[in-house]
Amino acid sequence: MTHADWVAARARMVRSQLRGRGVDDPRVLAAMERVPRERFVPESTRTHAYSDRALAIGHGQTISQPYMVAVMTQALELKGQERVLEIGTGSGYQCAVLAELASEVFSVERIPELAEVARSLLAELGYGNVRIHAGDGTLGWPGEAPFDAILVTAAAPGTPASLLAQLSPDGGRLVVPVGDRELQHLDVVERRGTEYVTRRSIGCRFVPLVGEQGWPPPTA
Repeated sequence: MTHADWVAARARMVRSQLRGRGVDDPRVLAAMERVPRERFVPESTRTHAYSDRALAIGHGQTISQPYMVAVMTQALELKGQERVLEIGTGSGYQCAVLAELASEVFSVERIPELAEVARSLLAELGYGNVRIHAGDGTLGWPGEAPFDAILVTAAAPGTPASLLAQLSPDGGRLVVPVGDRELQHLDVVERRGTEYVTRRSIGCRFVPLVGEQGWPPPTA
């Protein structure tokens, strides 16, 4: 496909999968029309980059369905000056979308190989406001806290206490899939001082959030 073909595919995705299904934040829509999703999927599945589904990226991980990326990003209500923490870098696509919308993005990926590939690709694409580190995402990034927004791209059995503690007390927002290993719902948590107000959003399905405050690692 040519560059023009990819641009057209991106526009169709935004029009039909996002705007057509209720995503209406103009900044989110514009960001997802700019980010080249085809660069964040394996070459073998690149022709499906803008399909309405998640795609495997190796190591048992996936790049989320475009609609889910948009819904979760919209729920953060980013205005442009925020410091954002992402848990689960994966291929770096969600990180790129966040980098289009926030001042600084910090991303934690538990699989070092994915972290390195995402770091290189994001740098190549010019995202200079992103920092990635390999580690246990359930523990967040304490040295850079607090964060105005936290987005978790894997399914947790419950909201990790470490992430709640790293939210800004002045209206910090956290979006996280919560449930069992098969089915979850999105929780949108807002911190107001020492109080946390949670709103339940749509149903979803993510790979497990593995770590000290998540699910145990898979057995061989």
